[in-house]
Amino acid sequence: MEAINYNKVRSITLKAFENIVGTDYISVDHEQLEKYGQDETEDFIYHAEVVLKPQTVEQVAAIAKLCNEEKIPLTTRGAGTGLSGGALPIKGGVLLSMEKFNKILSIDERNLQAAVEPGVINYIFQEEVKKVGLFYPPDPASWGSCSLGGNIAHSSGGPKAVKYGTTRDYVLNLQVVLTSGEIIWTGANTLKYSTGYNLTHLMVGSEGTLGIVTKIVFKLIPLPKHDLLMLVPFKSAENACKAVAEVFKAGIVPSAMEFMERDAIDWSIKYSGEVNFDIKADWQALLLIEVDGNNQDVLMLDCEQISTVMQANDCDEILFADSAEQKNALWKIRRKVGEAVKSNSVYKEEDTVVPRAELPVLLKGVKAIGKKYGFSSVCYGHAGDGNLHVNIIKGDLSDEVWDKDLPKGIKEIFELCKSLGGTISGEHGIGLVQKPYLPIVFSPYHLDLMKGIKKVFDPNYILNPGKIFD
Repeated sequence: MEAINYNKVRSITLKAFENIVGTDYISVDHEQLEKYGQDETEDFIYHAEVVLKPQTVEQVAAIAKLCNEEKIPLTTRGAGTGLSGGALPIKGGVLLSMEKFNKILSIDERNLQAAVEPGVINYIFQEEVKKVGLFYPPDPASWGSCSLGGNIAHSSGGPKAVKYGTTRDYVLNLQVVLTSGEIIWTGANTLKYSTGYNLTHLMVGSEGTLGIVTKIVFKLIPLPKHDLLMLVPFKSAENACKAVAEVFKAGIVPSAMEFMERDAIDWSIKYSGEVNFDIKADWQALLLIEVDGNNQDVLMLDCEQISTVMQANDCDEILFADSAEQKNALWKIRRKVGEAVKSNSVYKEEDTVVPRAELPVLLKGVKAIGKKYGFSSVCYGHAGDGNLHVNIIKGDLSDEVWDKDLPKGIKEIFELCKSLGGTISGEHGIGLVQKPYLPIVFSPYHLDLMKGIKKVFDPNYILNPGKIFD
C-alpha cells in the first residue's frame, strides 16, 4: 500500500470540530487522550490529537468529510474492550467515540427485529429483548461492557456461537457514514437479500476501516424457555478437546461448549473469588456444556447422551448446575478468565480457530511450540466451534526473548492453524497485533484484493489507518 502523509489537526480544524459537536463533546485534555488511547490489548497506548463524541449521524458525516478533506486520521471507538488493538489511534488524528450513540431505537415484535445505535452495550440489549420474549444470541465474554458497534467491527462471537452463530448472522442492515460524508444503508430489513453485492456482510468484521456504523438492524429469534448446564472435568486436556467433536457426531448441538484448562480455572476462581464446587487436584481441564430449548424432557435426554459421550472419553464425575445461582457462578468463572490472566502477568492473547475435530491437535501443538520457545500458555475458549484462546504468559521471560523469539513461536502456532484448515482469528479481529501474520493465511494477490476494496471506500486511507494491513 502506498505511503500516506497525514496532516496534523490545525487550530482552525479544531474550531470546526467544536462547531460540529459542541464544546462539551470535544477534548484535547491529556487525561482524556490517555483514556481513549488504550483498549484491552496488552499494554498499548497511542494518543490521538483530539477526542470527539458526536450525538447525531449528521455530525459523524460532517466529521468524516472534514477529516477526509484535511487528510486527518480518523479512528472510531466503541467501548474499548477490544483485544487486537483495533480501536487504537496509532496515527494520531481524531478519535471518534460512539459512546453517545447508546439508544435502543425500536424492538419490532411482529418481525423479530430491533434497531439500535452502535454504542448500546451488548448485555443491556440482550436484557431488553428478553423482556418481550426475544433473544439476541451473540454474547462475547465482555458482554457486560462491550458495545454492539464493536461487536459489528469484529463479527464477535461468544459461547452461544456454536449453536446460533456470530454477530454477522444477525445483522440485517447497517446505516454507514462514508469518508465522503455520504450516509448509506447497506441492505434491507429483510431475512433474504440478493440485490447486488452484500455490503452489509462486507462491513461486518471490517474493523472500522471502510465506514462508520451509526445504526444497526438486528434479526432476533424467540427466547428458549429452558437451559441446562453441565460441568465436565477431565484428567487430560487433550481428552477434553477430543470429546468435543464426538458430541456433534452423536447428533447434539449444545447452545454452548466451553473449554478451560487447569491454570485458566485456578486463575479465574482466584480472581473472581467465587466457586461452589470442589476442584480435584488431578483435574486438568473442564468442559462447560449448555443445552437450551423449549422442552425440558428433550434437554434431559440430550444431557444423558452428552454424558455417555463424555464418559467414553474418560471424564471424571459430571456435575450439574442445580440453580440459577450455580449457573451464574460457573459462567462467571468462564467469563472472567481473560481478566484473570491479565491480572497475573504480561501476556499476549492469540485467537486461534480450527475445525473442531482438530482441537486436540491444536492444543498439543501449542504446548509443544511453547516448550520449544520457552513460554507457557493458558488456554481456554469456545471449544464447540474450534476457537481456542491461547494466552501466552511472559512470566520470567526476558524482554529480549519476549520481543525477538516469541513472534517466531506465534508464527508457528498460526502456521499450525492454517495447516489444520483453520485461521488466525475467530472473533477478535486482526487490528494492530495480528497484522504481521496475515501472509500466513492470505496470498499477496488475496491481500491486494482486500487493499483494493479499502481504497474504493477510503481513497485517502483516513479510516482506522494501520489496521489489518499497513
